[in-house]
Amino acid sequence: MTHDSNNDADDALHLRRIRSFVTRAGRVSTGQRRALDELGPRFVVPYANTPADWDALFGRHAPRILEIGFGMGATTAEIAAQRTSDDFIGVEVHEPGVGALLKLIGEQQLANIRIVQHDAVEVIDNMLAPASLDGVHIFFPDPWHKARHHKRRLIQPLFVAKLVSRLKPGAYLHCATDWQNYAEQMLEVLGAEPLLENTAPDYAPRPAYRPVTKFEQRGLRLGHGVWDLVFKKRAA
Repeated sequence: MTHDSNNDADDALHLRRIRSFVTRAGRVSTGQRRALDELGPRFVVPYANTPADWDALFGRHAPRILEIGFGMGATTAEIAAQRTSDDFIGVEVHEPGVGALLKLIGEQQLANIRIVQHDAVEVIDNMLAPASLDGVHIFFPDPWHKARHHKRRLIQPLFVAKLVSRLKPGAYLHCATDWQNYAEQMLEVLGAEPLLENTAPDYAPRPAYRPVTKFEQRGLRLGHGVWDLVFKKRAA
């Protein structure tokens, strides 16, 4: 086999690219598959290289919140059910999670969620206009707890700057993690972004709209910490 230096260079470039997810295999349940088939056409927005007309997609003009990596969607559904006057764009690449959230949308008759099953970095770059978001939620992203993997963490200066460009002045960015080391990195990175200001002296009290997950309840019982960070974009 010949050694192709161009392929090596392409591979290195690919590895350096910011990605919002790690590909994982997951089995789609029967209920999730039914939800994908029946509700996907209405609630899943196909990825596109141009800004989406979110008012048309939601059928109204309302405050718009982006959630990156919603997992199985339970928290997203609960927040959307509480905050019916806000619209939520959930970005998740894993099909079982998309199916699970669609199932909840159907069961709870939620009209204020739309899903994009794609890499969040490309969604932010291409489907969201500058200064169009009222908030961003990033709850319990992969902590990449080994030190040599910290560079793979989502909350990095370049990614935060990209997010901030899509926030309206006064809009918020809410992150949560149960890894203290990642919480410290988040605080450092968000605090260093000149267009953001912290709403708390350091970590914020958990906002009432963010439910405590079963996983989080178990961790709290075992004495594990959870850290919320809520920053706002400075007014122009």
